[in-house]
Amino acid sequence: MWLGPEGVLVANALWVTERANPFFVLQRRRGHGKGGGLTGLLVGTLDVVLDSSARVAPYRILHQTQDSQVYWTVACGSSRKEITKHWEWLENNLLQTLSIFDNEEDITTFVKGKIHGIIAEENKNLQPQGDEDPGKFKEAELKMRKQFGMPEGEKLVNYYSCSYWKGRVPRQGWLYLTVNHLCFYSFLLGKEVSLVVQWVDVTRLEKNATLLFPESIRVDTRDQELFFSMFLNIGETFKLMEQLANLAMRQLLDSEGFLEDKALPRPIRPHKNISALKRDLDARAKNECYRATFRLPKDERLDGHTGCTLWTPFNKLHIPGQMFISNNYICFASKEEDACRLIIPLREVTIVEKADSSSVLPSPLSISTKSKMTFLFANLKDRDFLVQRISDFLQKTPSKQSGGSIGDMKASIVDPARESLPAPQEALDLPTSPSSPLSCPLSFSAQEVPTASQGLLKVFQRNSPMEDLGAKGAKERMKEESWNIHFFEYGRGMCMYRTAKTRELVLKGIPESLRGELWLLFSGAWNEMVTHPGYYAELVEKSTGKYSLATEEIERDLHRSMPEHPAFQNELGIAALRRVLTAYAFRNPTIGYCQAMNIVTSVLLLYGSEEEAFWLLVALCERMLPDYYNTRVVGALVDQGIFEELTRDILPQLSEKMQDLGVISSISLSWFLTLFLSVMPFESAVVIVDCFFYEGIRVVLQVALAVLDANMEQLLDCSDEGEAMTVLGRYLDNVVNKQSVSPPIPHLHALLTSGDEPPAEVDIFDLLKVSYEKFSSLRANDIEQMRFKQRLKVIQSLEDTAKRSVVRAIPGDIGFSIEELEDLYMVFKAKHLASQYWGGSRTAAVHRDPSLPYLEQYRIDGSQFRELFTSLIPWACGSHTSVLAGRMFRLLDQNKDSLINFKEFVTGMSDMYHGDLTEKLKALYKLHLPPALIPEEAESALEATHYFTEDSSSEASPLASDLDLVLPWEAQALPQEQQEGSGSKDAQEKREEKGTSSPDYRHYLRMWAKEKEAQKETIKDLPKMNQEQFIELCKTLYNMFSEDPIEQDLYHAIATVASLLLQIGEVGKKFSAWTSRKPRDGAHTGDHNSALEEDQPPALKPHQDPTQELQPPAAGDPQAKASGDSPLGKAAQESHMVVEGGSGEGQGSPSLLLSDDETKDDMSMSSYSVVSTGSLQCEDLTDDTVLVGGEACSPTATSRVGGTVDTDWCISFEQILASILTESVLVNFFEKRVDIGLKIKDQKKVERQFSASSDHEPPGVSG
Repeated sequence: MWLGPEGVLVANALWVTERANPFFVLQRRRGHGKGGGLTGLLVGTLDVVLDSSARVAPYRILHQTQDSQVYWTVACGSSRKEITKHWEWLENNLLQTLSIFDNEEDITTFVKGKIHGIIAEENKNLQPQGDEDPGKFKEAELKMRKQFGMPEGEKLVNYYSCSYWKGRVPRQGWLYLTVNHLCFYSFLLGKEVSLVVQWVDVTRLEKNATLLFPESIRVDTRDQELFFSMFLNIGETFKLMEQLANLAMRQLLDSEGFLEDKALPRPIRPHKNISALKRDLDARAKNECYRATFRLPKDERLDGHTGCTLWTPFNKLHIPGQMFISNNYICFASKEEDACRLIIPLREVTIVEKADSSSVLPSPLSISTKSKMTFLFANLKDRDFLVQRISDFLQKTPSKQSGGSIGDMKASIVDPARESLPAPQEALDLPTSPSSPLSCPLSFSAQEVPTASQGLLKVFQRNSPMEDLGAKGAKERMKEESWNIHFFEYGRGMCMYRTAKTRELVLKGIPESLRGELWLLFSGAWNEMVTHPGYYAELVEKSTGKYSLATEEIERDLHRSMPEHPAFQNELGIAALRRVLTAYAFRNPTIGYCQAMNIVTSVLLLYGSEEEAFWLLVALCERMLPDYYNTRVVGALVDQGIFEELTRDILPQLSEKMQDLGVISSISLSWFLTLFLSVMPFESAVVIVDCFFYEGIRVVLQVALAVLDANMEQLLDCSDEGEAMTVLGRYLDNVVNKQSVSPPIPHLHALLTSGDEPPAEVDIFDLLKVSYEKFSSLRANDIEQMRFKQRLKVIQSLEDTAKRSVVRAIPGDIGFSIEELEDLYMVFKAKHLASQYWGGSRTAAVHRDPSLPYLEQYRIDGSQFRELFTSLIPWACGSHTSVLAGRMFRLLDQNKDSLINFKEFVTGMSDMYHGDLTEKLKALYKLHLPPALIPEEAESALEATHYFTEDSSSEASPLASDLDLVLPWEAQALPQEQQEGSGSKDAQEKREEKGTSSPDYRHYLRMWAKEKEAQKETIKDLPKMNQEQFIELCKTLYNMFSEDPIEQDLYHAIATVASLLLQIGEVGKKFSAWTSRKPRDGAHTGDHNSALEEDQPPALKPHQDPTQELQPPAAGDPQAKASGDSPLGKAAQESHMVVEGGSGEGQGSPSLLLSDDETKDDMSMSSYSVVSTGSLQCEDLTDDTVLVGGEACSPTATSRVGGTVDTDWCISFEQILASILTESVLVNFFEKRVDIGLKIKDQKKVERQFSASSDHEPPGVSG
C-alpha cells in the first residue's frame, strides 16, 4: 500500500535491494522468503520484539535522488505481487516526468505531493467510520489478521507487549485481544509460538502472582493453562480481558452478539493508540458501573463526570465527591462511601444557576427542583461547559402528558450578570415522590380493580387502630416519626440525600406504611414507572387472553404463592398476581416466567399497587438480580458460587464440612431466588427485603453467612446432608420479627423439630446486626469481580451439561464413541457461534434460544454445513465435495427449514464413518436420489455438454461440470418452499415451531414418539435409480479416488462395475420391453427385472421413476417429454454396452466407455472423464476389447440435441451392491476405517482460515 513519505537515513540496514532506477529503490527484508540463515533469524526476532511493520510488509519502495543521503518510504507490500504493482505504476507514470526536473528538491517535493494525492484519493472511497482508528492501530490489526488468518469481521480491540510462559521459558511477543479471540504471537531465533483462544472457551481468568510466575494473568480453557506476564500495565490489560470474556459469556447465555454502541459520544480526535472499540468498551464499563451505583434504567448513558463539592444542609459541610451527568439525571457520590449520595432527575429540575464565585466557594452551581429543594455544587473545574451540557439535556427532556395536565415550567439557566439562558421546554408535571400518587389511576378493560391503586395489605388489613397494638404499635409510630424527621432534614422522594443515617433507619426496619414508597425509591423502579405512564395497563390489555408456556406455568403456581396469607386466599389477590406475572412474561419473553418469581411478586403486591409491583419486579429481574430468573437460573448459581467462595475464605473449617455433605448447593439456591421469603416467616424475611432494596445482593450474602456462622457447631456435628438441612431449616423457621404490627402469618415451611425442643427464637434485627458486624467487609466492586469469576465457571459448566445432554440424546446405534461425539459437538457449536461473529445476514445467524431443548439450541445452515462436511468427510472428493455437501444437507434437513441440529448432523456423518460396506454405499446411493439430488443438478450437467466440442480435453470437463453443479447449491439461500411448490404448509408450520417461537413441549413428545416408532430401513425400501441419477453416482465415485495410493486400481475397478451395471440396466430394460408386448405413450415405466427382483415388496413400484414421484416435471422438462421406449433412447443406451474378451485388461478403460460423442453427451459432460487418457497407460487400450452398438448410435447423434437420457433405464441398490462386491479393491476401500479424531483436530486448526475464506469470498468466486 502507499505510505505517507517518511525519511530513512540508513536504507540498507536489514534490507536487500532487488530493483533500482535513478529515483526509486525496491527492497526486501532480510530473512524473508527462502533462506536467510542466521541474519534472517535475528531480523525476524527483532521484528517481532520491536513490533516492526516489516513483519507484515516485508517489501518496500524508497525514493532517493542522487546527491541526497535521505531516502523516503513511499510504499510497502505484504507480497511481491503487491509491491511489483506499485513499482510498475511508478515506472510507467513518474519516471519520464521526473527526468524533466532540474532541481532535486523539486523532484522530492513532487514525489511527496503525488503520493499524498494517491493516499487521499484512496481514503475517499473508505467508509468514514474506518478513520476513527489511528494508523498505528490499523497496522496492528492488519498484522493480527495476516498472522492468525482472521476474517475482516474480526475486530481488534487492543494489543500489548508481554511474555507467554511456555514451560519455564518466557517467550516475548505480542498479545492481541479481539472481540472473539485472544491471540499471541512470538518469534525468537527461529522458534515461533502462535496461540489462538476463543473467549467462549475460557473457563478461568485471573490475575495472580506466584514464585514461579511474577505478576501474571492466567487464562484457562478446558484443555490448557496459559500464563502471560511482563505487561507494562497489567491492570488495564486484565480489565479489558475480563470485559471481553464477559461479553462472550453473555453470548453463550442469551446469544447477544457484540454490537458496537453507535450512541456513545465520539472523541473530537482519535486517541493515539486506542481503537474505537477499546474506547467503546471503556464507555460501556463506566456506564454499567454508573447505572448500578445509582440504580438507573438500563438505557441511561453517562455523558461525563467531574470532581466537585456538594453543600449538605443537614450537617453544614461541603462534601468532596464526583458529579455525574447523563441524558436524564445529575448524580453525586461522595468520596467516602456512606457520606452522601444524591440523584436528581432532570425532569424535576426547574432552575440551573451559576452563583457568584468567592474564595470560600469557587465556581458554584445551584440546581433547584419542583419539590422546592436547592442543591449547591462548588469547585467545578469547567462550570460553563457543564452548564451548557445540562442545558442541552434539559432541552431534550421529553414532554409527555400525565393525566392530561401539563405544567408550563420553564427551566432556565441564570448567571450572576442576570444573563438568562432559557431552556424552554414543556416539563413533565410528574409526581416527585411515590408518596404523591400519579394523577390518573390505572384503567383496565374490566371494572375498576382495587389493587390498581393500593397494596393488598391495605385491602386486607384488619382495621385495628395502632393504640390497640400496645408496645408494638408504639414502636411502629416511633419508626414512622423517625422517617418523617429524616424526610424533613434530608428531603423526600427521588432527590433525597442518602447517607449513613438512611442506612441506619433501613436496618431498624421500614414502617409498613412507608415500605412500598421506599422500595420504589431505593430500587430505582420509581424512575421507570414515572417515565412510562400507561405502559403497564397497555401490557395487561395486550397479554390478556394470550396463551403460552409461561402463562401455563403461572396458572400452575398462582395458588402456591403465599397461600397462608389472607390476601392470596381469594380471587382478588390471585387475579392481581396473575396480571403482574403475565404482563412481565409478555414484556420480557426471554425470561418469561421462572419459579420463585411468584413468591417475590406476591410480597411486592402486598405493599404496592399492581403497577408499582410490576416495576419493582422489572428492577429485580433486569437490574438488581441479573440472570436470576432465566430458564437456567444462572444469576442465582453465580451468587451461590460467591457464597461458597466466601464461606471458604471466612469460615474455612465449616466450608470443608459443608462441601463433604454437599449442603451449600442444596440450601442456598432457594435463599437467593426468593430472598429468604420461602424459608423464613414472612414478617422476618420482609425486613431482609427492605435492606436488599437499599444495599443490593450484599445483604443476602451477609445474612446467609451469619446463618451458617450461628449454626457452626451443630453443622460440624452433622453426619449427612439431611441432618444439616434440618438444622438450618429449624433455625430459619424460628427467626422472628417481634416488632411486626401485622397479625402473625403461619409459616408453612415445615417445622422440622424431629421430637426435640424447638430452638430458641432469633430476632431478625439481631441477625442483621450480627451480619453487619461480622461480614460488612463485602464491597459492591468485590462482589462484581467475584460474579465475573463465578459466571465463567457456571456458564461453562452449564455448557458442559448441555454437551452431555445432547450426546446422551444421540441414539446408541450411531457408531461414534462418547469422546468423538463430544469433539464433534464442540466443532458444531463453534461453527454456529462463528456465524454470530462473522455471519452478518446469514440464516444461521438466527440467535440461539436457550428455552429450546439442548438439542435444538445450536443449529447450522447449508453453507456452514458445507464447511464442516468438507473438512470431515472420510473420502477426498476434490471440487465435487461441495456438491455432495449440498445433497447431504438436503437429505438431513427433513423439515425443510434450512437448518440442521447436531443429531441430524452426526446421523449423516455416522453413515459414512461407521457403517459397514452396505451402509456406506446406501448413504452414497441416497445422496443421488431426491430429495438430496434436485433435478436442476442433473439437468444442468446434461445441458452443459453443449458448451463443449468433441475436441475439448477430458480433463476440463469435470471442472466445468462441478461449476455448474455449484450454482443450484448457492441458490439454496432461497426458501425451500419456493423450489418445492408453495403448497407445503406443513413444512412452514414445522419451521415456525423449530424457529424463534418457543414450541410447545407436546410437539417434542410427538417427535420423540415418532422417532421411536420409525422402523429400520432395509435395502429393499430404497427406490430404484434412473440413468441420470446413476450418472451422478458414477461421477461421485470417480471423484473419490483421486488422492488414493492405489488410484489406478480403483479406477479400473469402478469402470468395470459401471460397465457391468450399464449392461444390467440395459438388459432389464429390454426384458421389460419384451414382457409388456406393447408400446407405451410417454408413461414412465422401468424394468420389472423379475430375475433380479423377485422378492421386491409390492408396496414399492419399481416401474415408477422416483424423480417423477417426488417432483412434478416442469413444463419444459425434456425428461418428462422423452418417450420411454423410443429407438432414440435405446440407441443411446446401446453405446454403453461393452463385451469383455481376452484378458479383460481393457474392460475397465474409461477411454473406451467414452469412445463416441453420443455417450459423452449422455454422461453429463463425461462423468468418466476424470480418468483421462493421461492417467491411464496406453497399454490399457488392447486389441482384445470390442465395442458393440457403435454404428447403431451414430445416426442418433444429431437428433439428440436436448441432451436427455433414457427414462426407462433404471437400476436397484441390490444390483449396485452386488456389482461392487465383485471388486475386492472397492470392498477394501469402503471398509477401510478412517479416524474422525484426526479430521476434527485438523478442522480446529483451520477453523479461522476457513471462516475467512468462506464468509469473505468475493462474489465472483462464490458464483
